[in-house]
Amino acid sequence: MLETVIKRDRDLGTPARVSEKTVTLTIDGQEITVAEGTSLMRAAAEAGINIPKLCATDSLEPFGSCRLCLVQIEGRRGYPASCTTPAENGMVVFTETPKLHDLRRGVMELYISDHPLDCLTCPANGDCELQDMAGVVGLRNVRYGYDGANHLKSEKDESNPYFTYDASKCIVCNRCVRACEETQGTFALTISGKGFESRVSPGQDQPFLESECVSCGACVQACPTSTLQEKTVIMMGQAEHSVVTTCAYCGVGCGFKAEMKGQEVVRMVPWKDGQANRGHSCVKGRFAWGYATHKERVLKPMIRKRITDSWREVSWEEAIEYAASEFRRIQGQYGRDAVGGITSSRCTNEETWLVQKLVRAAFGTNNVDTCARVCHSPTGYGLKQTLGESAGTQTFDSVMHTDVVIVMGANPSSGHPVFASRLKRRLRQGARLIVIDPRRIELVSSPHIKADFHLQVRPGTNTALLSSMAHVIATEGLIDEAYVAERCEAKAFEEWRDFVSLPENSPEAMAEITGVPAQAVRGAARLFATGGNGSIYYGLGVTEHSQGSTTVMAIANLAMATGNVGREGVGVNPLRGQNNVQGSCDMGSFPHELPGYRHISDNVARAQFEQDWGVTLQPEPGLRIPNMFEAALGGTFKGLYCQGEDIVQSDPNTQHVAASLAAMECIVVQDLFLNETAKYAHVFLPGSSFLEKDGTFTNAERRISRVRKVMEPKNGKADWEVTVALSNALGYPMN
Repeated sequence: MLETVIKRDRDLGTPARVSEKTVTLTIDGQEITVAEGTSLMRAAAEAGINIPKLCATDSLEPFGSCRLCLVQIEGRRGYPASCTTPAENGMVVFTETPKLHDLRRGVMELYISDHPLDCLTCPANGDCELQDMAGVVGLRNVRYGYDGANHLKSEKDESNPYFTYDASKCIVCNRCVRACEETQGTFALTISGKGFESRVSPGQDQPFLESECVSCGACVQACPTSTLQEKTVIMMGQAEHSVVTTCAYCGVGCGFKAEMKGQEVVRMVPWKDGQANRGHSCVKGRFAWGYATHKERVLKPMIRKRITDSWREVSWEEAIEYAASEFRRIQGQYGRDAVGGITSSRCTNEETWLVQKLVRAAFGTNNVDTCARVCHSPTGYGLKQTLGESAGTQTFDSVMHTDVVIVMGANPSSGHPVFASRLKRRLRQGARLIVIDPRRIELVSSPHIKADFHLQVRPGTNTALLSSMAHVIATEGLIDEAYVAERCEAKAFEEWRDFVSLPENSPEAMAEITGVPAQAVRGAARLFATGGNGSIYYGLGVTEHSQGSTTVMAIANLAMATGNVGREGVGVNPLRGQNNVQGSCDMGSFPHELPGYRHISDNVARAQFEQDWGVTLQPEPGLRIPNMFEAALGGTFKGLYCQGEDIVQSDPNTQHVAASLAAMECIVVQDLFLNETAKYAHVFLPGSSFLEKDGTFTNAERRISRVRKVMEPKNGKADWEVTVALSNALGYPMN
């Protein structure tokens, strides 16, 4: 999606209301029907009538402070604010009258009288709602001078590394404060002072950097002037065009508009229509994209005979041919299974598919793996066994319909901040929270949120704790019998109930193992079983564990026993670490499974791929990453193609990994930077960032989102082109 001209996302003024009832009214002669509870401002906007506004935006609840959106209602006195006045049946509303025009122009005149008139040099020139509204009301001059008290020389706060706060341009509309409260849930901003002395204050009237601000950018996004402005916009000026793409950090998969000036990113703006983030962002997605153009990024292919040699820059053709010749030599000398590949859960689905295909079709082996297997395979196996699908069951939106939430082995505030903000919003609305974690994560107690139960389980006893919760549900008659009878396997359910009902699984018996008081376990179990719609969110504290698969199955069983799978507001949800963990596994990055989680020993599945690819596939599973390391130390694994993964940095036993890599004869690393793994590489192929890619990511809710190229690859080739070239050089044609 390319915009040749930057366009502000359409804003209907106030949030949409959902109601089965409708009301019909007349606005400026048009008969309009809207959902009950819809504001006059939004009703008018839906009919194409734009009422002037400054404090209103459809991402925040109406506030009614700017007094620009005044309207006249037939039969009523005064001029109510259209943002805070709900539409009613039979209303006759006027949005443009001479009196309203005079009132609005008078209000704008007061705003402008205490605002710098530096529009031509202002970084928000052309992207300023105050400027727009002055034009809408026809303001051409201001009768009030600057001789009296004003805020024109207010001190600017530049402490935040990503944006500035210029109080001289603040109109005290409260949008930044409300965004921090409603959207982000941090409550870092407030309005201090009264009347003329009112001002936005971070923390306890501190600089932004010293306050509780997490730099999510919600306040900057909400600001209608240049009071809060990205430093990149101040330095580079307004963008010329934008491209919608998907963030490459965590498993939320936020949609962004990359606003561009030529081939340079001016800023990343959270996309209002992004289904995963709904116009919100975190500090990484919003501001941490500079690595794509970092001066230390490697842009030329390099080779060397030995890892003790210096790197030598070569052409793409020479680098690809050298890598292919080395892989051929190794396979000729040590056998077909002496080489393998590692895919990346940061790369696109398409790139990951090609790498596993190269390993299987060009190398002729199943020695392909991914770091995502460690964190995802317990989910893939556990949910496949219990629910029939290797993925979570809910959308992020549906958390707004949940009543009780279990967060287990995850810290969404740090790992998945945009989802955490939405979860916090639901908790502030009254949903209940159970945290199962040895750590006291931020959700246990944060502004206007307090967990009902924090079960500080001893590390390694996740399954025991869930069994004790299941014991309570089974023995106290809290099972949703109708749901189980309709949707679950009777024999398997009876076996589960008999097991969890055993006395040794009671909270009292398990307390010695888990360290969690029995009373707390019973309270949490009762709350989840009886509290309404229940959702479970879990992370690496569950899956990166020797009992990971068992714990995932216990989670799914708990959800099914209480009827909490299969409708809005309920479900089982793994919180993926990287942006394409789900996708990289879907694409077949496992040594034992083909794309779509079809086992390599399945003759029918294998035959399908053999026909499509024109090769004979090996029926035996290949080596996992740890097996590759052991085989390398044993002298039987000699070559590795590693795309977008720094295994030396990410593996817990660095010395073991380093020794394994040092024992190999050809390591090809494809990445943006000379990372720790590249220290042991013989060929370095420059990678491309997400800003230079076309493809798709699959996020934690199984949403497949487009990744669009916003700039040409600075290294000259997209990642998929490199994989295709290597496959062709190996003798297996790809195009």
